[in-house]
Amino acid sequence: MQFTINGRSQNIDCDVRTSLLDLLRDHLGLTGTKKGCNQGACGACTVLVKGQAVRSCITPVESVLGVEITTLEGLGTIEKPHIIQKAFIDEQAAQCGFCLNGVILTAKAFLDKNPKANEQEIQQAMSRVLCRCFTHTRMLRAIGRAKQEMAR
Repeated sequence: MQFTINGRSQNIDCDVRTSLLDLLRDHLGLTGTKKGCNQGACGACTVLVKGQAVRSCITPVESVLGVEITTLEGLGTIEKPHIIQKAFIDEQAAQCGFCLNGVILTAKAFLDKNPKANEQEIQQAMSRVLCRCFTHTRMLRAIGRAKQEMAR
């Protein structure tokens, strides 16, 4: 099957019922995407599919054939992090890091569509990604910082 992941076209042999999460982690070694609840509820497995935040644990690979998929690894690099990643670093917005993938990719998808969102709208958009460490204040500060940087 043909996939476009992080800007690279890849042919991968797997069962069509395989979840996108398992394809990314088990077949491609892209472990930034986390397996949390495996039911689409926590958000740790979020990836971008055509710019939309999608729960990869409940997404069968057959539904994303030939579509652009972006994982946390494809967003930025260590040398040149994406604006959102840089804001999270600057605000020290990660604690255990388990939810970070879902938070960053959900924030990116939301801000791309809503660059003038207010704080309440950002909080609402982020409410579906569960964080166990309660670093929400720092995360929201980082997302606000990224919003300002992206607007420049």
